[in-house]
Amino acid sequence: MTTYKKEFSDGYELRVDSSFLEERKYLLANFPNPGDDLLDFIWLKKGKEKASILFSINSDQIAKSLPLAPFGGFFISDKLSSESLEEFLNHVEFYLKEKGIKKIELTQAPKPYEINHDLIAYLLFKNKFEQEQVLSHQFFIGKKKIKKFLKKENSRYQSRAKDAGVIVSNCSINNFNFLQDIRAWNQQRGYHVNLDENRIIQQVSEYPDRYFLISLMQGEVAIGHSLAVKLFPETIYYFLSAINPRVQVKYGGELMLYNLFKLASEEKVEIIDLGSSDLEVSPNHDLIFFKSRFSNDISNKITWVKNL
Repeated sequence: MTTYKKEFSDGYELRVDSSFLEERKYLLANFPNPGDDLLDFIWLKKGKEKASILFSINSDQIAKSLPLAPFGGFFISDKLSSESLEEFLNHVEFYLKEKGIKKIELTQAPKPYEINHDLIAYLLFKNKFEQEQVLSHQFFIGKKKIKKFLKKENSRYQSRAKDAGVIVSNCSINNFNFLQDIRAWNQQRGYHVNLDENRIIQQVSEYPDRYFLISLMQGEVAIGHSLAVKLFPETIYYFLSAINPRVQVKYGGELMLYNLFKLASEEKVEIIDLGSSDLEVSPNHDLIFFKSRFSNDISNKITWVKNL
């Protein structure tokens, strides 16, 4: 491990660690791509962290902000002016270019995760980064609003579960058979499944308190699963989901989402992230409409690229 430090006249300091030293609140930042080199950029003032970004550097000399996570991007941990943020961005880019990096790929977190989302996007655009991909994420935001939603909808979903002849369970993960179910059910529906089971098993094993399994049961048989993960202590992400296409069940998807809200309330989170709703080349309007009944906010996740 080597550390690079440089101080600037305005009191800021750039620290670059060539291995991952500090555990981040963002869970999947703790699981970089195996085999890649790491560069952890931290922007400090008087020893206090103001902003950070972690890159994986692959063999093609491409710097990606957490390629195996939903997003990476800049995270600002304290109040920071636009000028200082741009200075940080410029120094990161200069350092990468000096190291022979050919391209930067940065997936910016949606606004509920980073309140400075719009400012960051503006500065990236002004510094000649180009949008390569835009995904729209739907959210439900507000701890009190989550509880209010549950109270309002409780009797409806109890009746729907009874009518459908199913129960829904929220539980910790004791085995990983559900991963094979999710893969098989999605493949039967014709969906492309990009699922690294070994990586998920490692993550769950190391952070069992951050992963939750929601299962739709018909008697003793599971006919649906959803995997939820606390990406941050105050957020929960609807990560993987599937229902057996060979079983006809009413309200299956709604019942699992309602139980996601119950889980969010129990875990006292502020934000539920329902993820994106895209087909290969177009928006998935049916899924967007379905999630709209369980969301009160929407924000884009943008992947920016720049050739150096």
